Amino acid sequence: MPCIGEQIAALPLKFKKDGSVEVLMVTSRDSGRWVMPKGWEMDGKKPWRAAEIEALEEAGVLGHIGNDAIGMYRYAKVMDDGSIVPCHVRVYPMIVERLKRRWKERDERKRRWFTPKQAAKRVAEADLAALLMSLSTKPRKQPIVRDLLKAS
Repeated sequence: MPCIGEQIAALPLKFKKDGSVEVLMVTSRDSGRWVMPKGWEMDGKKPWRAAEIEALEEAGVLGHIGNDAIGMYRYAKVMDDGSIVPCHVRVYPMIVERLKRRWKERDERKRRWFTPKQAAKRVAEADLAALLMSLSTKPRKQPIVRDLLKAS
């Protein structure tokens, strides 16, 4: 499908003491399915800063976000008027430092930690599932994640 909408997403990550990683997901407001915090690019903001803002608003996440995308995926966004916009979403990894108890969309969404495999099973987009699965083995070896960990 041709790409019309350009969106950004945050991929909130938490590394456990045993070296494994967990991914924070939120429910969408309309369907309640599990998704990454995402939204449209914002005028005057770098794309990763926009992703960081979406993570804070949708999931109450504070942390260190990378300025290089770890991957991308496509999906068909259903707009309020029922029209469908093909979207291309760039995903920016984020090392979570803190979860806020109160955040902007807390009454509209749920948030939950998943292993990458559990997260991959819950998303509808095949390329997002593949990106999540790539984190299930040696996530620290991925250059973008390794560099983000060094910087955070």
